Amino acid sequence: MSSEHFLVTGALGCIGAWTVKRLVGEGTPVWTYDLPGNPHRLRLIMDDAALSKVNFISGDITDFESFERAVVENKITHIVHLAALQVPFVRADPIQGARVNVVGNAVVLETVKRHKNQVQGLAYASSIGVYGPDEMYPDAPLANDAPPHPTTLYGVYKQADEGMARIYWQDYGVPSIGLRPCVIYGPGRDQGMTSTPTKGMLAAAIGRPYHISYGGTIIMQYADDMANVFLRAARADGSGAPVFNPSGTSASMPEIIAAIDAAAPEMKGKITFEPTSLHLPPEVDESALRERIGKVEWIPLTTGVRQTIDLFRRAAKQGLIDADRILA
Repeated sequence: MSSEHFLVTGALGCIGAWTVKRLVGEGTPVWTYDLPGNPHRLRLIMDDAALSKVNFISGDITDFESFERAVVENKITHIVHLAALQVPFVRADPIQGARVNVVGNAVVLETVKRHKNQVQGLAYASSIGVYGPDEMYPDAPLANDAPPHPTTLYGVYKQADEGMARIYWQDYGVPSIGLRPCVIYGPGRDQGMTSTPTKGMLAAAIGRPYHISYGGTIIMQYADDMANVFLRAARADGSGAPVFNPSGTSASMPEIIAAIDAAAPEMKGKITFEPTSLHLPPEVDESALRERIGKVEWIPLTTGVRQTIDLFRRAAKQGLIDADRILA
């Protein structure tokens, strides 16, 4: 049995589910910490035997006493903190968004501070949303230290998380690594402002037309790959509180739809997109991340899209996915 004990917050979400799947697959004990809910994303990618190895804890990330108790009682050595409300939910309820996205991050950092002799590694999710529109930056891969200029409250809250991590290192010696995901895709990505390419893959898998809500060139990151990066960051040696920009595949929306068409040729012409761009950075410089955790492998877009559509087809046949809810 591994000497590591991992706790994953937000494990009922997309990246969280893939992180748990990886930990179970390698035989590492893993605990999840989420509000009570249906683990449908975990069931989408894990069978019952694998799920039986997961230790589920129901808790509110804003409840310090509950979270600290979960860490101490289960002898947690590594934390992957992913619990957050995404852009639409923060916009709908900014106060609750601040509680979850900012206070929740403070709860995690304070817990690690109080138990530094036990907790050996912390990786947390920031976001590419801390940056401004792509036209604000030089025509080159976005540098790791490019100035932030968030255009949403979600981005502001994530910028605050990065600042808190820096101060917890400066004042208390709490090391951490933050990661700024871009557009996550793959099984389990069914909500959030940038989720519609994956919804297009689901629609193609079940034979429905679908209109992706934006265009432009974006950085696509397969959820399983991003889970791997979070785990490597949580296990990385070192000090400080750096934040890194993971790369992936830079692709235009026509290229993404071409990958969908290749995996589901019968749907060619039925998956379309809105040409309006979200003005996200089309490319980032990953070199600083590689220096910290080593070379990062990203699955080719065509392979990731095909695997996603194949899994969606199987899940639809087995009744493991509520396509009507997701595509509504």
